[in-house]
Amino acid sequence: MSLFFGRSERRDAFTAPEIPRPSAGGTFAKVNLTRAEASLQKVAVWTATDLIASLVSTLPLDVYVGKGKSRREMPKPKVMVDPAGDGYGVGDWLYQYMMSLLLRGNGYGKTVDRDRLGNPTQIVLHHPDMVQGWRDEKTGMPQWRVGGKSVDPDEMWHRRAYPSAGRLLGLSPVEHHAGTIGLGIAASRFGMQWFADGAHPSGMLTNDQGLDPKQAATAKARFLAALSGSREPLVLGKGWKYQQIQVSANESQFLETQRYTAAECARIYGPGMPEILGYDSGGSMTYANVEQRSLDLLTYAIDKWLVRGEEMFTSLLPEGQYAKFNRAALSRTDLLTRTRAHAMALQNRWTVVNEVRDLEDLGPVDWGDDPTAAEPPKVQVDDK
Repeated sequence: MSLFFGRSERRDAFTAPEIPRPSAGGTFAKVNLTRAEASLQKVAVWTATDLIASLVSTLPLDVYVGKGKSRREMPKPKVMVDPAGDGYGVGDWLYQYMMSLLLRGNGYGKTVDRDRLGNPTQIVLHHPDMVQGWRDEKTGMPQWRVGGKSVDPDEMWHRRAYPSAGRLLGLSPVEHHAGTIGLGIAASRFGMQWFADGAHPSGMLTNDQGLDPKQAATAKARFLAALSGSREPLVLGKGWKYQQIQVSANESQFLETQRYTAAECARIYGPGMPEILGYDSGGSMTYANVEQRSLDLLTYAIDKWLVRGEEMFTSLLPEGQYAKFNRAALSRTDLLTRTRAHAMALQNRWTVVNEVRDLEDLGPVDWGDDPTAAEPPKVQVDDK
């Protein structure tokens, strides 16, 4: 007869967090991703989306008019300072907007106020799960419901990512990759239970004499009591044998599943995202790759979102004005590399000294707006 039992644990000083339990079918494989935020339980999804949303919402954003020599910077309108009018500013608003696009492929809002030209000056974002949108079969015009109530199409503000022909709404990355994300979350939940409870009994106590249930329960209780920290010697009577069970989590492909799904989930948001976040994608990372990581991040993951953001804000501005993110703020490198880049720009007259000083958070100099002044003018000193 054998008695299975788990590891004896002392948790007096620590309260373990609640561990997700398997579904009614006895498996972790079923993960409910009806609400897209549930996908953020997967660390790779959270990290990738937070990285993109954070960078887009914190990069400097300016308004210009004209091109080339006639280009000049314009004051930012209200919609680019505090779009929601709630005092949290454009960064907070942009982060919410980006997370809606990244998780659901759509951003929704209510146009609360407009200027005299009809351009929106205040847009309050809706939670995407509250919005339903479709095209009227007769007119082909968009129709909207928010929280189950019909909304005037003129008040509804909508932007989409991942567009598809014939569809009003953009495709949802979480919906289309629910299998991969769900597998990763299921593996994480399995791991949490593995380390909290043990996914298998740690040992087996057997007796070849044959015991009734009451005797077996008593033997198990005495055995566990001896292991609970009393440090008294354990005496086994006739016929008893203890065998320790050790099953590696690696044998169930748990660790491999974790690594695979992490890289796959990160790859949803850009071909180079796993490498940028440090996930194992099967390739080697050389020094040159590490040095170019910021450039790869801009090229493969961030730039398309910056372009979408610029087009979105430009559509809210008066005709002739356009919004532009300062990408140079993302590609700032070490001091020596920046100094060399500035020297080349000044030598080829792509910039002026005061512009360089502004990038380095230094004050302007009197001679710094002259494109030929790569170095300060020499001052003649009168010896008299």
